[in-house]
This record gives sequence, structure tokens and C-alpha cells, in this order.
Amino acid sequence: MLNIIFFVFVGVIILQLAYYIGVLGKFAFAKPQPATPKRIPVSVIVCAKNEAEKVKKFVPLLAGQNYPDFEIVLIDDASSDETLDIFEEFEKQYPNIRLVKVENNEAFWGNKKYALTLGIKAARKEYLLFTDADCYPAGKDWLMQMSSQFTMSKTIVLGYGAYEKVKGSFLNKIIRFDAMQMAAHYFSWAKAGRPYTAEGRNLAYKREEFFKVNGYIDHMSIRTGEDTLFINQAATQKNTTISFAPESFTYCEAKQTFKAWRQKKRREQFVTAFFRPFDKLHIRFYHISQLAFFILAIALAVLQYNWMFLVPAIAVRYIGTWVVMGYSATKLKEKDVAWWYPVMEIILIFTNINVFFTNIFSKPVHWK
Repeated sequence: MLNIIFFVFVGVIILQLAYYIGVLGKFAFAKPQPATPKRIPVSVIVCAKNEAEKVKKFVPLLAGQNYPDFEIVLIDDASSDETLDIFEEFEKQYPNIRLVKVENNEAFWGNKKYALTLGIKAARKEYLLFTDADCYPAGKDWLMQMSSQFTMSKTIVLGYGAYEKVKGSFLNKIIRFDAMQMAAHYFSWAKAGRPYTAEGRNLAYKREEFFKVNGYIDHMSIRTGEDTLFINQAATQKNTTISFAPESFTYCEAKQTFKAWRQKKRREQFVTAFFRPFDKLHIRFYHISQLAFFILAIALAVLQYNWMFLVPAIAVRYIGTWVVMGYSATKLKEKDVAWWYPVMEIILIFTNINVFFTNIFSKPVHWK
């Protein structure tokens, strides 16, 4: 009986290594990405709701991009603070800023997808680059780096939305590791020809891609997932590429409490239920295989299986997966969190389990 459990354990390890090397390795071991500057016209779209302090600080960074032809579309989503007043001042200050004012609508009240749709329709440029109101670009070449990946056929560009580092905060390390790991997944699947999600803090696409799928119409009633559900529907092997040069990153402040971060994880996991069947399958495979590895490893250890076979199996698994995660983290400038990989993996496994059962017994209705 013990031997059967061990053989199942080895099978799980083999499947995991095949996934890490065969799929996640496509990004981890990818060559540095060349950037061919383009002069295509771009609309940078920023939707804000009650983000007065953030937009005051970050909009000038967007306006200062080194790029020959771009506009900034600022969307005020019925803010109750000073966001609209600040946007109006920016509109006067910068000739390439356009303002879209969203008023409360009974049918679409508080729906960011509705606000974004108005902004996309108001944009005058054919290529759209999205970021959040509480985010800022890595530097003045962010717009150039992201737009450089557009080609005649590649009309969707997935970027990396990073979080600021907070010295001495272990929660910050967990959040940054989680973001890095998710980016490694969606970058890898995009390189494998199966793009399935993206981060709305750093995403670009040609306007025609939005209208090909009728925008957010198929999931307008879901009050979250404006970026992930759109990409899951619109992105294909032919039209999607990635941008992972450090200059193409955006940054924002991470959640400061575990409760707030867990709420974000609930939202993310809730949205995956609406993904395409294949995408749900590979996400479940990844999480189930992780859990199975730990359950079987603990069971074999408790049952005192021969350590001469058990320890090498565990070591091979960790070396293989850690190397892949390490290379991915290095590319995304998150090398410091990669050293914590074994600990982070366990934390995320049990966080995801907790979130899964919470969502089963407490269906989310409205999300902020």
C-alpha cells in the first residue's frame, strides 16, 4: 500500500515538473525581449472613482511619457471626492488630456465596465493602453515599451502590474510573490498560444478587439473582471503577445491587511468560474496538483516511508519548480521573494483553499 502511495506521489511530481518546465518554462527561460519603437497613436485610459490623492500624484507621470503621439483619457466614475475637480484642472493644464464624466446610471450604477466603455468610445486613437488610477509607470518609456510590441497581427499586449516593495513587511512579500506567480502563468500561457487572462493595471489592445466581442456585453452583469473576462474572451494565439521589459511595468501600492488582500483573492477566484473550459481545467490542475503533493508528502512522512526514496523525490521536485520560479521572478524584478518560494507556496495553497470554500458558502454579489 505504501508503495502505491509513493508511486502516485512520484506521478504527481512528474506532472508538476512537466507543467513547470513545459508551460511555465516558456516565460521563465525566454530570451530578453527586444523593443522596436513605434509611432502609432495611443490613448492611455485611466478610470478613477474617489482616487483624488492618487491621481494628483500619478497623472503627471503619465502626461510626461516620452512618446510622440498619445492622449490621456481620464474617466471620472461618479466620484464623490475631489477626483473630478482634479481631472478638470489637468484637462486645462495638458492639451492631450480628455475628460469623460460618468454620472450614476440606474442600470449600470457603480459598474466600472460601463465607465470604461464610455472611455473607450471617447478615445480618439486606435490603440488603447490601460492602467489604474492608483498606479504609475516604471519610467518615461512605459508607453513606448508597451506599444513597441504591437504588430500588424499582434493587437493585444499583456503587461506586468507590479506592487511597490515595503521593507519589513512579510505580507507585502506574499502579495508580490502571488502577483509574480500569476504573471508568470499568464505570460507563459500566452507564449504557449493559449492566452487566458491579464492584469488591467497594465494592458493594451487595439480598439477593434473590444468591438469584435461587443465589449463587456457578455459579462456586464458581473461587477468585476473587466480585464480578465475580456481577455479570456478576446485573446487568441494570433492576436496576443506580451511585454516584460522592466521599463514596461506599472507599480501600485499593495493591500496593507491580510483581510483586504484575501478579499481581492476572492474576487479573482470568483471570476475564474466564467473562464473558458480549458482555462478552468489547467487552473484547477495546477492547484490540485500542488495540494496533492503536500498531502502525499505528509502522509508518506507520517507513515515513515523509506527516506532514501522520499527525500530525493521531494528534493527533485523543489529544485525543478524553484528554478523555474526563480527565473520568472528575476525577469519580473521580484528576485527577493523567490527565495521564499517554499514558504510562499504553502501560504498560497491554504489561502486559496480558504477562499474557495468561502466563495462556495458566501456567494459574492457586489465587489468594490
